[in-house]
Amino acid sequence: MATADRQPAAPEGPDPLDDVIDADQLLAELDEERPPHGGPASQVAAALVAMAVGIFGAVTAGRLGLGELTQPGPGLWPFAISMVVIVLSAVLVVVGRHGRDTEQFSRSSLQTAVALVTLVLLAVLLPVIGFEIPSLLLVFVWLRWLGKESWRSSVVISVGTVAVFYVLFVVLLQIPLPRLV
Repeated sequence: MATADRQPAAPEGPDPLDDVIDADQLLAELDEERPPHGGPASQVAAALVAMAVGIFGAVTAGRLGLGELTQPGPGLWPFAISMVVIVLSAVLVVVGRHGRDTEQFSRSSLQTAVALVTLVLLAVLLPVIGFEIPSLLLVFVWLRWLGKESWRSSVVISVGTVAVFYVLFVVLLQIPLPRLV
């Protein structure tokens, strides 16, 4: 058999161009589902809210005591993080007005508010009833209502997460967390 008589073998597997077409199709679908742009007012409002949170954090951290770099106080790292938040928020106020990646506030924006409220509740309840119940409720709410997971997986993952945290922080690292058990 001569080599000239052979037909070239067909490439095996999917065509790489199909992936490019699928990616373009996916991007088009995502653009259709995306909420309308919020504009510069939304961008500045979000930056100012973040800046207010940073200022609150810096003031609260200052009250805890900053200490010195060689002997840091309990408020040093929260203060440093808060200062980073303040600076980045200020940059966002100035530069972000020209961005087009801000979405309008909508019903889905409430998910962020619910997540924030549950974190505040965790912080309030932690010293009162320990970390087990508030942490369990936080993970459950985030999975079930924010993540739309099933009841079964929300319960199983919540209990598992708190159990892992308990073993890691209380048993292995012996961190004195407020707890029930």
